[in-house]
Amino acid sequence: MDQGLRRLALGTLLAAFPGEKPPGWALDLLDEGLAGHTLFGTNVGSPEQLAALTAALRSARPDALIAIDEEGGDVTRLGHRTGSPYPGNAALGVVDDPALTTEVYAAIGGDLADTGINLDLAPTVDVNTADDNPIIGTRSFGASPELVARHAAAAVRGLQSAGVAACAKHFPGHGATLADSHLELPTVDAPLAVLRSRDLPPFAAVVQAGVQAIMSAHIRVPELTGDDPATFSSAALVTLARREYGFAGVLVTDALEMNGAALAAGGIAPAAVRALAAGADLLCVGARVDRELVETIAGEIVAAVTDGRLPLPRLEEAFTRTAKMATWSATPARTSDHDEALGVSAARRAVRVEGTPNGLGVPLVVQLAAGHSIAEGRVPWGLRPHLNGAMQIDVVADDASATELIERAAGRPIVVVGRHLHRSPGGRALVEKLAAAHPVVVVEMGWPSSWRPAGSRAFVITHGASLANGRAAAQVLGLA
Repeated sequence: MDQGLRRLALGTLLAAFPGEKPPGWALDLLDEGLAGHTLFGTNVGSPEQLAALTAALRSARPDALIAIDEEGGDVTRLGHRTGSPYPGNAALGVVDDPALTTEVYAAIGGDLADTGINLDLAPTVDVNTADDNPIIGTRSFGASPELVARHAAAAVRGLQSAGVAACAKHFPGHGATLADSHLELPTVDAPLAVLRSRDLPPFAAVVQAGVQAIMSAHIRVPELTGDDPATFSSAALVTLARREYGFAGVLVTDALEMNGAALAAGGIAPAAVRALAAGADLLCVGARVDRELVETIAGEIVAAVTDGRLPLPRLEEAFTRTAKMATWSATPARTSDHDEALGVSAARRAVRVEGTPNGLGVPLVVQLAAGHSIAEGRVPWGLRPHLNGAMQIDVVADDASATELIERAAGRPIVVVGRHLHRSPGGRALVEKLAAAHPVVVVEMGWPSSWRPAGSRAFVITHGASLANGRAAAQVLGLA
C-alpha cells in the first residue's frame, strides 16, 4: 500500500476502542497518522482515569482529535453512570435565555477540557418538529427554527470558549423524522423551501458563530439527496452547506457503522469512500472498532484514489481541513469557573407545573420503566437520588395494577415519574386509572405532549431526564 496515501486516509478517520486504557494498536495508529478517537461510556471511569487516557493518546500524537458525545441532558458520556449534572437542550430552550445556554455549554466545555477532550460532537441543533421523533426529542432546543438558531449559536460560543471544537448536528436536519438512522435510513420528504425555513436556520446560525465542525445526517431528503443519505450527497454537503451557507470548517459524518449509512453503501469501508467523495472531511467510524476495521477502511480509501473513484485532491482537502481543526483544538483549557449549582439552577428554571403539587408529605414515588435510544444509552434517570425519605418503586406499566399501587400507597399521594408517557398506551392507561381514584402528581421527564390524565392534582414537566432535571423536579415537589 502507498504509505503516503495511507497516511492521508488515516488522517480522515475517527476510530474508537474499548476500555479505560488505550490498547497498543490505538496508539500505534495515531503515530501512523490516524486523526483521532471517539470516546464512549465504556472509556469513561473517573475524571483522573479519563485525563490519564487522553494523555496517553496525546503521547502518541500531540494534536490527536479526542471526541465525545457530551450534549448534557439525556446524552452524556462523562455522566453515564449518574446522569449529567446539566440540563439538556430542551430545558435550555424552554428557559430561552441564550446567556444561560452559553454558560452551561462553557461549563461542559470546561469539563471536557479538564479531561483532555477537544472535540465535542454537540450541540444537537435539529428543530424537533415531530413530537414522536424517536432519536432527537429532548436533545433539541425546541420546535421553533428561530429559537433553536439562537441557542445553537449560544451553545457553540460556550463550548468553543474552552478551546473545545463544537460539532453541530445533524445536517440538514433530523428533527422531522419518525425513524432512527441508527437502525434504518429515515426519509424527510419535504421541498427545499421547507428545509430552508424550518430545518436550516440553526445551521446558518452556527456558521455565523464560527462553529468548527458540522455533522451530516444519515437521512434521505429526496429533493436534495435523491435516494442517498445526506452523508453521501454532494448536493447536501458541497452545494448546500459549503456554497449556499458558506461553511468552511470540517464536515464530519455521523457514525458510518449506523444502518442509515452502512446498509446504503454495502459496508463501512465503501461508506467511507462515498462520504469522502461527496465532500465529507472527517469520518466517524463508530463504537465497534478494531485495528483490522481501520486498516480495511484506509485500504479501501487508498484503492479508491488509485482506481479513480476518489480524486486525490478531494482526499488531500479533507486531510488538510481536519488537520487545521486538530491544530485549533490541540490545547483546550477551561476559561472560567462555574458554580456547582449551575446545572440544577438552570434545570429548575425549565420546570413547568400545571396544578397544585404542594403538600405531598411523604408520597409513594412510582417510576415507570422507559426505554432509551441508542444515542442516549442506558443512563440512570428519575427522582431516586434526590428523595429525602420518600420511597420509590419501579414498575413496568403493562404489568402494574392501579389497585395494588393504591393499596401500597396506604393513603399517601402517589407521584408517577415517566418519560414520553404519551407514547406508551400502557403508561397512559395506568396513570389515568390512578388519577381517577387517588391523589396523583405526574412528572414527565421526556419530550412533552398535549396528553394530560384527567383528575391528576398536578402535571410537572422537566424537559429532560438528567441528574440536574431530577433534582430540580424533586425540589419543586418538596421531596429533596
